[in-house]
Amino acid sequence: MSGFRRAGLIAFVALAALALAAPVPHAGAAGTRKHRPVEKGGSLAGARRSTPTTPARATEPDAAEPAPSEGRNAGRVLVVRLEGPVSPVTAEALISSVDRAERQGYRALVIEIDTPGGLESSMRDMVKSMLASTVPIITWVTPGGARAASAGVFVTMAGDVAAMAPGTNIGAATPINLQGPMDSTLARKATNDAAAFARTVAAQRGHSIEWAEKAVRSAVAASETEAVDLKVVDFIAATLPELLAKADGRTWRRGEERRVLRVRGLPNDRIEPGFRQRVLAVLAEPSVAYILLMLGFYGLLFELQNPGAILPGIVGGICLILAFFALSALPVNYAGIALLLLAVVFFLAEIKVASHGLLAAGGILSMILGSLILFRSEGPRLPWTVIGGATAVTAAFFLVVVGAGLRAQRLAVRTGPAGLRGRRASVVERLAPFGMVRIDGELWRASAGNESADVGGDVEITGVDGLTLKVRPLTKEARR
Repeated sequence: MSGFRRAGLIAFVALAALALAAPVPHAGAAGTRKHRPVEKGGSLAGARRSTPTTPARATEPDAAEPAPSEGRNAGRVLVVRLEGPVSPVTAEALISSVDRAERQGYRALVIEIDTPGGLESSMRDMVKSMLASTVPIITWVTPGGARAASAGVFVTMAGDVAAMAPGTNIGAATPINLQGPMDSTLARKATNDAAAFARTVAAQRGHSIEWAEKAVRSAVAASETEAVDLKVVDFIAATLPELLAKADGRTWRRGEERRVLRVRGLPNDRIEPGFRQRVLAVLAEPSVAYILLMLGFYGLLFELQNPGAILPGIVGGICLILAFFALSALPVNYAGIALLLLAVVFFLAEIKVASHGLLAAGGILSMILGSLILFRSEGPRLPWTVIGGATAVTAAFFLVVVGAGLRAQRLAVRTGPAGLRGRRASVVERLAPFGMVRIDGELWRASAGNESADVGGDVEITGVDGLTLKVRPLTKEARR
């Protein structure tokens, strides 16, 4: 199989894997409540049931209040953990948990939180799902040493009941830009928008509106005891049974409808992250997805330039599939991918066409612009260090490494029959017309055709016939 066919096959496999891979539902659709529940074979499958140390005791709701929807898990509580940066992956996990709690009729959903913050777009999708939930949601910053910072503040306040474990903290929700400082107008716009959203969430759940706005505008933070005093959260709980006991009897509402939460002593089902979610959590980091995409391009292009190398094609195909898998969980702008491909084309053309650096400059500009718009405006941003490093490495790779390889291919052949043609040899056995000549310390059988040459004379090699050199004697003028 030729190198081009092999590289084409690798590219086909990569595209086929992309087409067959089930795309991650984007959190932007959270408001429609149409996310695919991850039950069988998904990242949230296999909930493990655990029974609290205290005997399970389900308290029936008051007769005056509307009875919640009954289901096979009406006497149980669903628990999910939100840990690490807020991203489309964690948004998918939380939205799927809310869907499952509603569909299976759980009495309540407990969200354990430990996050440094993350993407605003993912946070908003999570909060929208929580605010629209028909099942009461208890948010709990735990364990000791955990925090609910930045986007985690909004998620915590979006719970019908909010609690914190001893030794935790909450706050500092000022929006920032991953690509560097924002100008004053953009910073003011982002801050005002986040502050208004914080006030809305706090008002919906009865938390401190004043503190919520300060967390955005002044980046204030609070310990667990301060948060209770400031009415940011409702109480402090060290364990899950204590959390359910203290949450029992509290009122939660949806619109004008009010209900009493009855969860004391209920057993719980805990959602454990599946393999797909754990892998996505690593790959869905924007910088990782971006680097995998570039490595995939490099590998396939190197295979095309060097048919038969095999290893670059294999590595490039795997990296490209992983990049597509990661990009399926991120808000990708396909114009950015097109610009990155165009940059690679420009770099390749610069090697083969004398453009006096114009194509190389176009490739650098195209790659920078493609990196900047690779993700949609409401999504993540690549740090300038990653963009600059990838651009510099790519430019150096194509202009130096690949360019040197192509220049080496254009050099005269120095080995094999083609490398012998045109070189001189010394006669060591008279050619009449067959004899022996010496070249590079080796003795070769030679034929002078219709001519002859004496010992010590010089001949020029005109061709190779098997192991016999075809030569012609040199005149005295040619020898000089």
